[in-house]
Amino acid sequence: MHAETNHPNIQPLLPLDALLQKAAEHKGCGTSSEGGKASCGSSGGPDNMTPEVWEKVKNHPCYSEEAHHHYARMHVAVAPACNIQCNYCNRKYDCANESRPGVVSEKLTPEQAAKKVLAVASTIPQMTVLGIAGPGDPLANPDKTFKTFELIAKTAPDIKLCLSTNGLALPDHVDTIQSFNVDHVTITINMVDPEVGQHIYPWIYYQKKRWTGIDAARILTERQMQGLEMLTARGILCKVNSVMIPGINDKHLVEVNRAVKSRGAFLHNIMPLISAPEHGTVFGLNGQRGPTAQELKALQDACEGEMNMMRHCRQCRADAVGLLGEDRSAEFTTEKIDQMEVVYDATTRREYQQVVEQERQATVAAKKAEQEQLSQLADAEGISMLIAVATKGHGKVNEHFGHATEFQIYEVNAKGAKFVGHRRVDLYCQGGYGEEDSLVTVIRAINDCHAVFVAKIGGCPKDDLKKAGIDPVDKYAHQYIEQSAIAYFMDYVGKVRAGEITHQSRGDADIRQGAYIAA
Repeated sequence: MHAETNHPNIQPLLPLDALLQKAAEHKGCGTSSEGGKASCGSSGGPDNMTPEVWEKVKNHPCYSEEAHHHYARMHVAVAPACNIQCNYCNRKYDCANESRPGVVSEKLTPEQAAKKVLAVASTIPQMTVLGIAGPGDPLANPDKTFKTFELIAKTAPDIKLCLSTNGLALPDHVDTIQSFNVDHVTITINMVDPEVGQHIYPWIYYQKKRWTGIDAARILTERQMQGLEMLTARGILCKVNSVMIPGINDKHLVEVNRAVKSRGAFLHNIMPLISAPEHGTVFGLNGQRGPTAQELKALQDACEGEMNMMRHCRQCRADAVGLLGEDRSAEFTTEKIDQMEVVYDATTRREYQQVVEQERQATVAAKKAEQEQLSQLADAEGISMLIAVATKGHGKVNEHFGHATEFQIYEVNAKGAKFVGHRRVDLYCQGGYGEEDSLVTVIRAINDCHAVFVAKIGGCPKDDLKKAGIDPVDKYAHQYIEQSAIAYFMDYVGKVRAGEITHQSRGDADIRQGAYIAA
């Protein structure tokens, strides 16, 4: 019987409830009475987390929603081998404009990766994080992964090191991870029930043997939970990634959320399944659909009552470079780096980041100032809305509608403005003219939004957006996003109260797959 199968070297796990407060203490957080939710979060600050934890997250674009507007990251593709097979993954497919985990244009040796890191850090001084995320699994390639970390730690000690793993080999490498001062580890955990897991993972390779079916899923989940416990016991911040697969694990992810929170996870990132058939994945070829925008948001909202949710993930390539939402990897190919004269100046980087930090603090202050005005609205008639924003980063409305390859989505109500996601879109403006087919897909991608904030917009798309019930707004060009969203919301509520407009809920929206992220 499957239930009787024993697996070597898997230690018994502590009970969930026994871990809850212990894990929160390791993260520098306490638990509140609201569903046991830890009192620190992805957009938090010194007021709700220890200084030690704040130092780890304040300029890490993946661990802080606030930071992702200002700081950049990069991944180096030094880990080609993988020890599990996922039905949503195919590492053979590569398009230079595609943002999807497992995708790379070239694999690197640790030495090539170290040189690339120095080149990127010298060119993009706000790059603060170096991650290894594939294209396979970093811990299925431990020699290459840790050699890369060793080289970076010697040559660029100011750069944070992090890795992403499926967790199968994680318990075997926790001591080494700690020895390299890797303070951030992401584990992809899609299930805690092997009955669910067998529909996601065809096989795993563990202890020189291939395991399949429910046995494979059981080994994987036990190793993942063990590794997570070991990391949090050492004070290492852990983010958990979960892929939402409708009909397979979507309802089950609430249970996953509880399990990883109780074991000390700092942040939970629930991502939509990417299942376009051209990627050649099992799910793509068998017609498994991904979630709609509202399905994804509803699940994230449900889990947020238990722990802090990451909403700003871009499901990055394994060789991504730049701010989240952009990819500058094409600027740093091995051929181009060989022709560059790289001068790594830690002092200049530090001074530049001080300017970035001042900008970040100005964004927070602008939000706080506008937030104080919301107290005048009481419950704001129970109104809540989504606003799409075209932005190049820095927390401002600073992108032309036609040049946007994604829109950031903010939820606004009487409690304030909160980032809740992003929507990739195909470029509307191509070669100086608007592509009408692309406009249709853009509207579908933000169809659940009441307004779209842009730096500039042409007459034709403006008219089409209005017909679709989406208000195109350019009056906040180059102003802070959250401050502008709150101001717009207050004006909107005033019009509702005056009887000038009637508030209506919007429909659902598409999560675009295969959209361009570079042009």
